Amino acid sequence: MENVQLIDENFIESTTNFTELINHLEKAFAKFSALVPMRHHHDFPNPKADTTSTLLLMPACIPSEEAGVKIVTVNPNNSNYNLPSIHGTYIYLDAHKGTVKAIMDGKSLTSKRTAAASALASKYLSKKDASSLLMIGTGALSKNLILAHASVRPIKDVYVYGRDIRKAQKICKSLENESFNMHFVKEITDVISQVDIVSCATLSVEYLIHGKDLKKGQHIDLVGSYKKNMREADNETMKISSIFVDTFEGATKESGDLIIPLEEKVITEKDIKGALRQLCSGEKPGRISDEEITVFKSVGHALEDLTAASYFYDKYMSKLASKLLSENDLH
Repeated sequence: MENVQLIDENFIESTTNFTELINHLEKAFAKFSALVPMRHHHDFPNPKADTTSTLLLMPACIPSEEAGVKIVTVNPNNSNYNLPSIHGTYIYLDAHKGTVKAIMDGKSLTSKRTAAASALASKYLSKKDASSLLMIGTGALSKNLILAHASVRPIKDVYVYGRDIRKAQKICKSLENESFNMHFVKEITDVISQVDIVSCATLSVEYLIHGKDLKKGQHIDLVGSYKKNMREADNETMKISSIFVDTFEGATKESGDLIIPLEEKVITEKDIKGALRQLCSGEKPGRISDEEITVFKSVGHALEDLTAASYFYDKYMSKLASKLLSENDLH
């Protein structure tokens, strides 16, 4: 385990440039040279927390180059202990020799790559002049999603909704020095019919977005639902929208946002217009009119993790090399 770099949350948070990370993801999805098995998804009873906890294992490999695996736990009731719901670690490997190159904070890496993937989809699916965003949810992802979306579209106004209005106010306060205006809202219906982009990142099992409240030209970014019983948008939303996913395999097998309307025959798999790989490669056009309502449903993909890990590892090693050079110059 010699020369294993430990890349912590502080480094990831302080060095993220969403424009750079989104560009890295775009190239990775367009090329798609990685081997990505379906992720392992294991639910375990957690009687002490009166809930079910989840263990996720997400491997990916570019043969003879790089590989990695993310280990994630999800505990929905962790707010009772003043802890985040999601914890994770990423192990970044040399795929040629099998050695460990770095161990990274998985929570921060996940937040950054998830937000970047949503913003990458928005490049193809939201209107180019989209200037307003509603953020539903106040978890760790929310701030990152706002910043990522604002890096690809000329966002001027951001509205934040959460069940706990104090958390929504806290997010607004933390971003008050950005180039856009921050507003917290008491009800989703107060603004949802007015904004250009709606981003939703919750652990809800009851839908929060109603198709009847949507307007032509909107883009809906669904991030939170990762289990079959979870959903953030109702059947009507899916029925009236052009649907895109991060991957067909993951989104159609894991998320209630798609599984439920598919099972109820509200939509068919043919109604899913394309995946992120097809958008980035140019195989699919994305948005085709300003009147279209688009939906992007993501459940996460190990290629995103591997790409982000490579991005942060290169940044870390570059900073380390600069530091060593400076120390040598002093001597």
